[in-house]
Amino acid sequence: MRQFRGLKIFLINFFLFFVLVSSAQNRLKLNFNEDWQFRNQENLLPSIDIPTNINFSFEGWQTICLPHTAKIEPLVIKNPWIGISWYKKDFVINPEWTNRKIFIEFEAVMQQAEVWLNGKLLMKHTGGYLPFTIDISKEVSFTKTNRLVVKANNQDNPEVPPGKPIDNLDFCYYSGIYRNVSLVVTGPLYISDPVKENRTASGGLKIWYPLVSKKEAEISVATHIRNEYPGDKTFIIACKLNDKNGKTVATAISDKQTITAGGQISVTTRLNIPDPQLWHPQHPNLYTLKVEVVENGKTVDAVQSHIGIRKFEVKDEKFLINGEPLLLVGTNRHQEYPYIGNALSDNAQYRDAMKIKQAGFNIVRLSHYPQSPAFMDACDKLGLLAIDAIPGWQFVGDDHFMQHSYQDARELIRRDRNHACVAMWELSLNESAMPDQFMENMNRIAKEESPETKLLTCGWINKYYDVFIPARQHAKPPYYWKNYDGKIQLFTAEYGDWEYFAQDAGLNQAGYAGLKADERTSRQLRGNGEKRLLQQATNYQEAHNDNLRNPHLGDANWLMFDYNRGYSPDIESSGIMDIFRLPKFSYYLYRSQSIQPTLKIASYWNEKSDYHNLKVFANCDEVALYLNEKLIERKKAGRNSISDKLPNPPFIFDLKAFTPGTLKAVGYTNNKKVAEDKITTAGSAKLLKISFDLSGKPFKANGADVIFAYVTVCDKKGNQVYESDREVQLETSTGASIIGPDHVKAEAGIATFLLRSGSRPENIIISAKSQGLLSGKSTIMSTK
Repeated sequence: MRQFRGLKIFLINFFLFFVLVSSAQNRLKLNFNEDWQFRNQENLLPSIDIPTNINFSFEGWQTICLPHTAKIEPLVIKNPWIGISWYKKDFVINPEWTNRKIFIEFEAVMQQAEVWLNGKLLMKHTGGYLPFTIDISKEVSFTKTNRLVVKANNQDNPEVPPGKPIDNLDFCYYSGIYRNVSLVVTGPLYISDPVKENRTASGGLKIWYPLVSKKEAEISVATHIRNEYPGDKTFIIACKLNDKNGKTVATAISDKQTITAGGQISVTTRLNIPDPQLWHPQHPNLYTLKVEVVENGKTVDAVQSHIGIRKFEVKDEKFLINGEPLLLVGTNRHQEYPYIGNALSDNAQYRDAMKIKQAGFNIVRLSHYPQSPAFMDACDKLGLLAIDAIPGWQFVGDDHFMQHSYQDARELIRRDRNHACVAMWELSLNESAMPDQFMENMNRIAKEESPETKLLTCGWINKYYDVFIPARQHAKPPYYWKNYDGKIQLFTAEYGDWEYFAQDAGLNQAGYAGLKADERTSRQLRGNGEKRLLQQATNYQEAHNDNLRNPHLGDANWLMFDYNRGYSPDIESSGIMDIFRLPKFSYYLYRSQSIQPTLKIASYWNEKSDYHNLKVFANCDEVALYLNEKLIERKKAGRNSISDKLPNPPFIFDLKAFTPGTLKAVGYTNNKKVAEDKITTAGSAKLLKISFDLSGKPFKANGADVIFAYVTVCDKKGNQVYESDREVQLETSTGASIIGPDHVKAEAGIATFLLRSGSRPENIIISAKSQGLLSGKSTIMSTK
């Protein structure tokens, strides 16, 4: 029997090798982001002619690349732009594609889209966060230039989730074609698109894991195929699984299948993997699965997917991954950037995921809507669990709204079901009075869309769902959720902001009552000074420590990055990084609770510093603190009522008095030096230094990538002048442009600018100047 199995594997491998060598892949997926023309409705000349007319003149329209926001917003948004915007793209079709299938895929358009091709309306799509695909095979011309026109309307619509009017929504959903667009070409016998197909538990590739263990794993792959030939077609499905090194570890081929003309079929294949490399946040092992449709020995279509073999469960008040308990330590994320809103490049999405991972979190709640496929890919790669959410926030609409929300749930599952990172599905309208029938229907949808493997659902009401995800403030101080005894497992989905902003908490903080309202809150801009940033960190420490007393799965703070609420004259600033992705002290508090090596002196070390309670965030055994090379103290971290449950409490030193100079902290583990940090009292401002945020991804020359340029105000020795709010001007050579203002004031000694890449690789020269200071200059290379 074993010999027969070995012979079978050999024959399968030989067959797959023959297929891969002897045939070319028949599917093309082409980037369709470049060379669009754009104009907002309000900027069109008054005319009865509209851009959908075939003879409309687009003279004077702006040429742009996607992703794109229809309106560059100010840094602080009081009234976000709403209206109608128009996009146009001219393109030609390769004559060789005659008799092939041609699709246009939109990852998202905010939030009602109408699409015309060559003057014909092809689709109206509602919903701003999920993809849609249009079959243009019968509409394109092979002999002349084609014209694609898209009308994007982000005006309020109570029938389209989230449904709440933008003027008090509490976050912004922005505008435009703000994610990628692709042109997909296949043969008439092809693997379908899971969202376009709109079939329950079907469409495209559907992957699940009937068996997951360290010794063996089984992968089931359901492949949905369409036949749009005029006659029947016979084929097989061939699957190949490669590990991270490109080595083939499993293969499978199906029996022969036949589809009638115009028909469709789903074919399931299974792969067995001995000694699998399981996916886990601490070791995010990914495999590459290639699925081919093979007709008469020739590959006629193929789809490739990165997958992680893992199993999620909730049992005995614990979250289990691959049978092992994992305490979930997380944060929330809004996907916005300054000025461009949600129109982040794929690389920018990755950089955000990288920052969340580096902060020490193992899970991120995607509040309160589906986020970019590129962000999901980054979570898979980096080992960051995700709570995937439908659009919903403090609003329940009529039956049209609810039906749309049900469809959102199905499309979200179909889009993201193969991602390793999705731990829970938030099929819930956050902080909304959902009817029981609505919640029952959402959980029924989850079962229908995944009959083979249970999806863990979660919601903010403790009924029906597998996990109860309230905010901390949904219970009352001083107990919050410590006395929770519900049957549904608890995960605290938000904490650290509202209870300190509105409930005036501060359960165990010494001296808390003596603080002014704006000093107590966790909403602190990076420029609000050392005292208030330390208070934000203390608030998060106290709340997280208190959460750890609960019998719960974990928690997620509110939140990772500052963001705009749209109706308020200020930025919502409870992020542990600011809107420019610069860290506050709270960032290092969280990082020190993880396995990420951390040692950070939480001080600017100037006359305003609290020298009696100088904090060092670290995850080593001991810290030695020096002032001007003189040892102050070497100690272990102490514990008190707001740190007794933390893995790594802060180290607190009393220096008795302030003396200017250099503080140095040295960290020791097992009596061995493992880390060092320094902070020096800054002198007067003398010069500027420029740095860039790449976070694991190069500056891509595609006309749409965006990075932050940080200009630091320094003294003559290069120390950051934290008190500086000088105005700084930035200039850039060709190869990049500045989005937003080119003159900004420094905040806590750093002025930040947003750069957009050009369309070709260049060595870009960046210059910064400020009156009375030595100018700064730096270069960065954009790459293809």
